[in-house]
Amino acid sequence: MDAKPVVKGKDFVFAAMSLEHGHIYDMCKGLCTAGGCLKWVYDPDPEKLRAFTRRFPQVKIARDEDEILQDTEVRMVAAADVPAKRCALGLRVMDSGKDYFTDKAPMTTLEQLEQAREKVKETGRMYAVFYSERVGTESGVYAGQLIEAGAIGKVIQVIGMGPHRLGALPRPDWFYDRELAGGILCDIGSHQVEQFLFYSGAKDATVTRSQVGNFGHPEHPGLEDFGDCMLLGDNGSTNYFRVDWFTPDGLGTWGDGRTFILGTDGYIELRKFINVGVDPSGEHVFLVDHHGERHIPVAGTVGCPYFGELILDSLNRTENAMSQEHAFKAAQICLIAQREAVRIGNG
Repeated sequence: MDAKPVVKGKDFVFAAMSLEHGHIYDMCKGLCTAGGCLKWVYDPDPEKLRAFTRRFPQVKIARDEDEILQDTEVRMVAAADVPAKRCALGLRVMDSGKDYFTDKAPMTTLEQLEQAREKVKETGRMYAVFYSERVGTESGVYAGQLIEAGAIGKVIQVIGMGPHRLGALPRPDWFYDRELAGGILCDIGSHQVEQFLFYSGAKDATVTRSQVGNFGHPEHPGLEDFGDCMLLGDNGSTNYFRVDWFTPDGLGTWGDGRTFILGTDGYIELRKFINVGVDPSGEHVFLVDHHGERHIPVAGTVGCPYFGELILDSLNRTENAMSQEHAFKAAQICLIAQREAVRIGNG
């Protein structure tokens, strides 16, 4: 997740708070690698603060949320709150005159989405979303570059597979609460919707079918451990994605995330996190076109320009990392998919 520095010193000061999800570490690391200055951190849980300061020893622990929001030197707040609380925190951050950078999913209801849209209009601040499976992977970045260069022609369909490992460590209580976590299509499905819009060039999409279920965890009735969805883009492109919490213990990483992109002149497959049975490392791109077949390992070669672009967007009020409309549209579609999902399986 290396990013080239675009600023230095205190050109861009940011803070972290609400450390409920581990993505906050990647978010802060990316901003720091791009030259950002991490000044503050706050969370009411002392154990979370201790873990965070071990990773970022230069950071100061704030007394409370207000100490960060009232600091005029801070330009952006990065946070990974409980999903149902992310929007409310974002509204407070934007009211304080700062940009907001949240983990996905950025909100859990369409009502929250409208509140966020209105607050962006009212304040002129940014509600940025870390859709890490594209912007935080070199294979995801490189696929976008190939498509932009016309390597596979016009994109017809994107298929996404986003399995995750539930893990042996205890998850927080909110993870098993449908209202707090938002549901599987809202949560990890948001990665899939965002990358479909980006790779296909669609500006909007219709949910043609969505399903969720609890197949293997009856002890957690609020958990959805499987979900899938079909989308039709406004440009005629289509999408199917599947997300689940059934990664077996024998896999060498947390999930065998794959993306398949079909174009009129070829196709791309991304093996983002592992090449099963061949290479335990990730960042593999496979390209097939009229000239032949290529396997392109891109780890350490492409970088993740998103973080530098996000910093410059905050400083210059531009939208090069990701447009606000794109971030919100991805959220809107996954919220609709979640709301309209048919319940299947045992639960």
